[in-house]
Amino acid sequence: MRALPASALVVCGLIASACGGTGTGGAAAGQAAPATSAEQTAAEQTPSEQTPSEQTPAKRTSAKQSPPDAKALEGKVVVIDPGHNGGNYRDPAAVNRKVNVLTKWKPCDTTGTQTNSGYTEAAFSFDVSKRLVKILESRGATVKLTRTSNDGVGPCITQRAAIGNKARADAAISIHGDGAAPANHGFHVIMPKKINGPVDKVVGASSRLGIDVRNAFAKGTGLPYSTYIGRNALDYRNDLGGLNLSTVPKIFIECGNMRNAAEAAKFQDPGFRQKIALALANGLQHYLET
Repeated sequence: MRALPASALVVCGLIASACGGTGTGGAAAGQAAPATSAEQTAAEQTPSEQTPSEQTPAKRTSAKQSPPDAKALEGKVVVIDPGHNGGNYRDPAAVNRKVNVLTKWKPCDTTGTQTNSGYTEAAFSFDVSKRLVKILESRGATVKLTRTSNDGVGPCITQRAAIGNKARADAAISIHGDGAAPANHGFHVIMPKKINGPVDKVVGASSRLGIDVRNAFAKGTGLPYSTYIGRNALDYRNDLGGLNLSTVPKIFIECGNMRNAAEAAKFQDPGFRQKIALALANGLQHYLET
């Protein structure tokens, strides 16, 4: 959430995804092959480490964690937005180009952050997104990605919102890892505020989506609520283009702090990334079924 403007080689600034840090990264840094079926089974069977209370603006029931009906999401459309892109650092001019997000002008995109060992947020978000696609498709959903590789540039935050709008998604989610001070830890979900703009009509639905995903994520991963942003892992903002320009229910999730050693280690574990994907799928399904 605390990115800096791009230099000739590093493009890390305030992004509509709200991620931060001093990240740079190569096209495929830290990417892992999709988890085996054994890894997914283990993720599904891991007991919950946390059942948070729901002190939220719109109280929701806990999301399901048991394996759902295979085609429970048939007819539903989900758009997944993997934050940033692995090649963003190569084209500062394109990525720093300012775009209108209605409440302000912001850079087209940024590089995002990375762990101290160099595992990039772009690689993390893309790997989790690919895993999430497989789970949702196995449950019958139609899934679209805002980018299909981790070696390109962009798309701009405005285009990312437009992809969800064009698909008339029933739900959209942008996946990120934060780059905060090392002592900070925990995950949080970002939801839109009303801005007298296109997002206004889906602010309520986005809040419900965010609460369902928050509950499932905490239960399925055991990660705590953020210690440094939001309240009960919920943060409402009006400065993110990916939310401000959305006409479909949409949220961002900062899965944790990539600068925190403990969380960075989890994120670099393929088995834990599979656990994250499963938790997100369960949260999305709970929202789509209620």
